[in-house]
Amino acid sequence: MDNTEFETKFSTLLQRVRTHLEGAPGCHDFDHTLRVLRNAETLAADTPGADLRVVRLAALLHDLARPEEMRLQGGACHARLGAAMIPEFVADCGFPPELVAAVAEAVRTHRYRDDARPQTVEGEIVYDADKLDSLGAVGIGRAFLFAGRAGARLHNTAREALSSPPYSREDTAYREYLVKLRKLPAAMLTDAGRAAAAERAAYMEEFFRRLHQECGQTPFGEEEK
Repeated sequence: MDNTEFETKFSTLLQRVRTHLEGAPGCHDFDHTLRVLRNAETLAADTPGADLRVVRLAALLHDLARPEEMRLQGGACHARLGAAMIPEFVADCGFPPELVAAVAEAVRTHRYRDDARPQTVEGEIVYDADKLDSLGAVGIGRAFLFAGRAGARLHNTAREALSSPPYSREDTAYREYLVKLRKLPAAMLTDAGRAAAAERAAYMEEFFRRLHQECGQTPFGEEEK
């Protein structure tokens, strides 16, 4: 498959994914997919040996099963379910079977809350690209979108956040920061991903420090000591 043919098929698939994700919540909509795709392309350019076709297709398809997971409020793993859906979803596109298999494997291992970890450089890139969209200014916005959809409060204390279940009134953006987002820089798998994550994480930490202050909470970080 030459580059022209691949790009034509990729463009067709992109529109199919756009349609598939119509109506998805703002924190995991098609805009998120496009940002992850852009992140993945940037990281791949700085990662020797990466197969850009695998990276781009996996980034495009990484949240294929996210609507189902959201409908079940986390009752299904969108990474594993999405990987299983890919062969049928792209069946009429004419991609080589080995390419489809590599893409499905990268999608299967892109989730942070899972024991499965990427075993390929392409999987590592897609994993990092997805995590970068949970950090920085975009990450803050997405955290509040998710919290708003769950009917959560604007802000709460660390104790309230950490002692509460997901999809509850205490499932605030701050809770997401405490249980996941602040841990992402240490979980990055590529050198380029680690550098980008460190910068975005610093911005996010300062935001929540300021929010904590403006809401009159105990000094940031003190509650957890």
